[in-house]
Amino acid sequence: MPRVLTQEECDRFDRGGYLVLKDAVSAAQLTAMRSQFDAWVEESRGHASDYGETVNGKPRFDLEEGHSAEHPRLRRVNAPVEAGPAFRAAMEDSRMTDAIADLIGPNVKFHHSKINSKLPSTRTEVKYHQDFTFTPHSNDDVITALLMVDDMDQANGCLRAVPGSHKGPLHSLWHGGRFTGAVDPALETDMAAKAVAITGKAGDVCLMHTRLMHGSEANASDQRRVLAIFVYSSEDAVPLSPNPMPNIDEGRVVRGGRTGRIRSISFDMQAPELPSGTSFFEQQEGR
Repeated sequence: MPRVLTQEECDRFDRGGYLVLKDAVSAAQLTAMRSQFDAWVEESRGHASDYGETVNGKPRFDLEEGHSAEHPRLRRVNAPVEAGPAFRAAMEDSRMTDAIADLIGPNVKFHHSKINSKLPSTRTEVKYHQDFTFTPHSNDDVITALLMVDDMDQANGCLRAVPGSHKGPLHSLWHGGRFTGAVDPALETDMAAKAVAITGKAGDVCLMHTRLMHGSEANASDQRRVLAIFVYSSEDAVPLSPNPMPNIDEGRVVRGGRTGRIRSISFDMQAPELPSGTSFFEQQEGR
């Protein structure tokens, strides 16, 4: 299969821990995903609390506090690949998937998916963290692909990431005996000062190393910001803790084939805690 990324782009990802790829999905795929999400927002108007069901019995749709029929606040869709064919198609077969193989392939498997949504003037923010400390694997050839379903800019709560932080230590998300899903507040202040804004147009994707420190602010604009998030790993990276987003496609090889091998690296961290509710937002909010 022809490469999507140049060597210079791969080197840039290695140095910084992230890479923005333009037009990562087709126009038809993007239109279908936007239409599906619009339908979910409309459906959410008829619910007063989290609803739907995933394979572990937890709700699929997470509603931010203050949600109402008049002002919907759908902030998370768990495992959208299971519920929306458009999201499955993008996960399986797109320039995004091919680019993942360029970075950690040739053998690539799928781990989980979710949608993080910031509808206009909602309060949801994401405190700084590294994904690896939520989903540790035997090695860190794990990539979070943040597909921009909408334009993403600084006004509507874009991703903010700390370049090069993927080459540094793993920072604990446990504080005072509680799994907070975020780094220590003092460290967050330092990380936020070093972070850069990751922006792009609908259809672009930010490919992010699993150890990269990142967060985001609330949406202060009248434009929504929807990210479809797909997590992939090298086929020889084995999960070391339960998937926080169990799904029927976990472990499915989407590029290359199975080797039957396990590759490991040395690291030390405290095991994560699965959220008791619908999503990790509740952990970060202290609920």
